[in-house]
Amino acid sequence: MQTADKCNQEKLQHCKQKAGCCIDSAKDKLFALSKDIWSCPELAYEEKQSHDILVRFFTETEKGWSVERHYKLDTAFRATWGPTGGNKGGDTLNIGFLCEYDALPGIGHACGHNLIAEVGAAAAVGMKGALEALVDPPVRVTVTVIGTPAEEDGGGKIDLIEAGGFEDLDLVFMAHPSQEDAAYLPDMAEDDVTVKYYGKASHAAAYPWEGINALDAAVLAYNNLSLLRQQLKPDWRLHGIIKHGGVKPNIIPAYSELDFYLRTPKRRDLPVLRAKAEQCFRSAAMATGCRVELQYGPHEYHNVLPNKTLARLYEENGKALGIEFTTDEQVLNTQSGSTDFGNLSFVVPGIHPYFYIGSEALNHTEEYTAAAGRASYPCSL
Repeated sequence: MQTADKCNQEKLQHCKQKAGCCIDSAKDKLFALSKDIWSCPELAYEEKQSHDILVRFFTETEKGWSVERHYKLDTAFRATWGPTGGNKGGDTLNIGFLCEYDALPGIGHACGHNLIAEVGAAAAVGMKGALEALVDPPVRVTVTVIGTPAEEDGGGKIDLIEAGGFEDLDLVFMAHPSQEDAAYLPDMAEDDVTVKYYGKASHAAAYPWEGINALDAAVLAYNNLSLLRQQLKPDWRLHGIIKHGGVKPNIIPAYSELDFYLRTPKRRDLPVLRAKAEQCFRSAAMATGCRVELQYGPHEYHNVLPNKTLARLYEENGKALGIEFTTDEQVLNTQSGSTDFGNLSFVVPGIHPYFYIGSEALNHTEEYTAAAGRASYPCSL
């Protein structure tokens, strides 16, 4: 028994070494992929160049992949290597790696999605190389890479879930750049809402009493939500902007618009926060005499379910590669942002770890955009 266990451990170590060697040999190509995506920031559902860069990587730069160029969404793709005809729960293990590549308006890849694309491609290349090195693999394995657009706005993964895009996967992996290395950080459930107030224009100096001020409604709503915060649970979040507030100071604004994000640690609490926020929006309309419309986003993002087994294995293997994982309890227990990977975590077992890119800059800032353009992180998976 000890001899068999030792033999299996040696095979496993050989696979890990082979995966690392494959990634190392492809590091220049992987960095070029990341840099090219970073250089052409594209918004949600519009990532045509970034999509094409990744498709070319799996059709031309790397060999042996079967690629579906437009996988259920125009800017999604699917690259597959290994046994075909596998079915979830059958005799073939189908392991999925995800690539994100949409950017933020105005500041480009300030969330480092170009690095998520690089890491997803690198992990898939490494696993393919490791499996090819096995003479007698103990299980049949298919490696699948799925390009998932529109994480920042819209929820491309949720679109793919609804279209059956992950039904044959047994496990799914992606990794996100951050200010520290962590196998798991809590991501929140999130819903976004656009609030539109309709009033009546009038000359603001000559006869303001004839107008109905939509900007007043927006300001009231904003202040209502600010006051609401003191009555919310400490880990609930709501934040937003006044997107439109009028056209000229001497015209009573007939239209105003706000965008707000609502977040709770668990998806079950999101309807409670949504109901409280709606009271703030509607009461502002009532107070000013405006008409109000609420338009919620196409998808609600769920919190990410932790997978303790995968997180433990990720951390064990990461430490063996020299990664120093954060032990800061405040970081590990403080709610972070939101991601459509959360919805996927309720459908397929998976992991969404965070990795340090050598910069203390904060995500969604111009400084992080610059850091994401300098970084390359293919060798720590």
